[in-house]
Amino acid sequence: MERIKTDILVIGAGSGGLSVAAGASQMGAKVVLLEGHKMGGDCLNYGCVPSKALIASGKLAYAQEHSAAYGVANAAPQVNYAAAKDHVQDVIAQIEPVDSQERFEGFGVHVIREFGHFISPTEVQAGDHVITARRVVIATGSGPLVPPIDGLDSVPYLTNETLWDLRERPEHLLIIGGGPIGMEMAQAHRRLGSKVTVIEGAKALGKDDPEMAAVVLEKLRDEGIEIVEDALAQRIDGGDGSVTVHTKDGASYTGSHLLVAVGRKSNHDKLNLEAAGIETTRTGVKVDASMRTTNRKVYAIGDAAGGLQFTHVAGYHAGVIIRSMLFGLPSKAKTSHIPWATFTDPELAQVGLTEAQARQQHGDKLEVVRFHYNHNDRAIAERKTSGLIKVMVVKGRPVGASIAGYQAGELINLWALVLANNMKMSQVAGMVSPYPTIGEVNKRAAGAYFGPKLFESEMVKRVVGLVQRVLP
Repeated sequence: MERIKTDILVIGAGSGGLSVAAGASQMGAKVVLLEGHKMGGDCLNYGCVPSKALIASGKLAYAQEHSAAYGVANAAPQVNYAAAKDHVQDVIAQIEPVDSQERFEGFGVHVIREFGHFISPTEVQAGDHVITARRVVIATGSGPLVPPIDGLDSVPYLTNETLWDLRERPEHLLIIGGGPIGMEMAQAHRRLGSKVTVIEGAKALGKDDPEMAAVVLEKLRDEGIEIVEDALAQRIDGGDGSVTVHTKDGASYTGSHLLVAVGRKSNHDKLNLEAAGIETTRTGVKVDASMRTTNRKVYAIGDAAGGLQFTHVAGYHAGVIIRSMLFGLPSKAKTSHIPWATFTDPELAQVGLTEAQARQQHGDKLEVVRFHYNHNDRAIAERKTSGLIKVMVVKGRPVGASIAGYQAGELINLWALVLANNMKMSQVAGMVSPYPTIGEVNKRAAGAYFGPKLFESEMVKRVVGLVQRVLP
């Protein structure tokens, strides 16, 4: 058994773990990194990257079939599903070197390709290695949640991890779960030629603002996706090529393939956390605001910590704990400025409070401003006029922004900056956007906030009238 002493031990080579390892090693800390599966974690291999690549294939197929409005004849797309999956793997392969073992060893990180588990509050065993570290970082991410539905274990089903091995296009894809993963894959497969039925036990895209989600759901239904809401899956039966989902209300839905996309669960079961005195919650490893566990020398970040499950959150957590681990400075994570996006077409994005949350928290102090895409000249030119932006404002400062529409995931960046820096609407209004761009939607939303205050104010009109009489 080889014993290793190090400053920082990172368990998991996903987004958060790699960020910690790279940052800490390049700033002079001795770092050991454990990864028992694939470098890059879920995001690179099964999540963000492959899903966006497949979405891109679906987008091109859809564009071919809906080009007449632009003066280009519609053409039925000739979809090669296996080739689309080759495109996905090629995208992964292009990004892999950035997350590779070789690259991180070049930073000075000691990479060990083994799973690790605690054997004491200060020791972790990985294969034939026992590592003692001044600080340990749990960055093991999350995996697909498989719900205890009667019969599910007896039928073939896909998750976001196994979907990418499928080479033959599903004739009829059933999807249990109407969250971001389910809806993104529903639209991608519908555009690639599959019939798609989404079965959701509550409301589809239920974590987002209902007004904004409705914009997206209308488009998905227009494309031919069957979205069944308030339909709790109760029993599943069938076999290869024919799977039936029976819902609690007595309905049944039969398809050729089944994708389970009901959410994610923290990957911490195999870490033997009890040996380290680390407590867990229903959603993940228990942490405080500084991302420390109940063992003060151990941190948990990203999906493993059971909070917001986004790649960019894991990267953010990495920055928070590096400040603490390397410099001994107080550092706490917050969530109020964290954006997220669902990459359907149109896209759906959120940062800060939704309208309902803002009303509950701020009551009559809340002002809500809206600006619709159909008033944006670039959106009109691109025929992308479906959607709107909604900004929640309290005392002149935004507390949240919701966007449903073309490039919503890009547009939300500005509002994430605004909330992170506690900026005012006047500062957004003072920004000059190039014309014609979709980005003008953001500035026009700020203008919609000040418009009534300027153009509908009798006091403003009286002041202007007085000034005009006085000016030479």
